[in-house]
Amino acid sequence: MFNTVLFPIDQSRQTMDTAAVALKLAQQHGSRLVVLSVVEAEEGVMHDAAAVARLLEQARGHFEQAGVACEVIEREGRPAFVIGDVADEINADLIVMGTRGLSLEADQPSTASRVIQLAPCPVLVVP
Repeated sequence: MFNTVLFPIDQSRQTMDTAAVALKLAQQHGSRLVVLSVVEAEEGVMHDAAAVARLLEQARGHFEQAGVACEVIEREGRPAFVIGDVADEINADLIVMGTRGLSLEADQPSTASRVIQLAPCPVLVVP
């Protein structure tokens, strides 16, 4: 059912909680798992390309240790837009991502709520 699962990650604690869901789905469906991290142009933790590269390698190691091969992609830009673009490029059947607990109805939309609006496929948001 889910041939390709896109799993966008950042350095939040929620990413590790969400990784278990992405892993389980990939195992159950024999899915191609693609892990994406976005280097943001603005100041912040995710603007450091070296930190993002380390994060991607940690994620790859985590999934491979569990017996699931994954591809990693690093891109630069605004996360929600990049996630949507990559989902389209790889023909993702599902995006699995966490949320930092912000309301999807808040005045300042979260990345997850923006991805829901922009994504070319279903989005599973793990609280």
